[in-house]
Amino acid sequence: MRNISLLDLYNHPHVQKYVKRSGMVHAISTAYHAYRLSQKYGVDPDLATKAAFLHDIGHYTWYKNGHWDYDMYKENDIHAIKGAERAHRILVSLGEDRKNAKEIALAILLHTDSYLPAGSLNLNPLQKVVALSDEADEEPGGNHHYRTISDMKAITMIKKLDEMVDEYHEEEKVKHSVS
Repeated sequence: MRNISLLDLYNHPHVQKYVKRSGMVHAISTAYHAYRLSQKYGVDPDLATKAAFLHDIGHYTWYKNGHWDYDMYKENDIHAIKGAERAHRILVSLGEDRKNAKEIALAILLHTDSYLPAGSLNLNPLQKVVALSDEADEEPGGNHHYRTISDMKAITMIKKLDEMVDEYHEEEKVKHSVS
């Protein structure tokens, strides 16, 4: 049993504000990629989908003349740092298990190396799933942040993903009760 769902996250006012700012379509698409990749990497899809959904919650408004300025963003980016803290605070306030909230926040922190000096990161499986999921949905020039979706369609897609995660957990419960 999960403490909170993706729909709980979606309905949180700060998630609405910051995830919509960075691209709701991108957040949902990345969460779907994370669900798929979680199976491949042996990661709990609940943690993977939450981290992927919230991975860009730290984006700052790098806008110029009313439009997202991708070059300004790339030059000044610390969204993963801001996002990890913001996501952790929201998750805990909604009742997420604190250990899970920390794992999700760390995956958000490490989903990109855009703010780090040159070098490579040694990612755990959850962190790798979130980073790969983000990469799978990226478009040149940051265009993945511009795609739009209606609230009704977003809710439908999030509910479906919640159902998929719940089904996974039910199947795991059955596997463990039989073995």
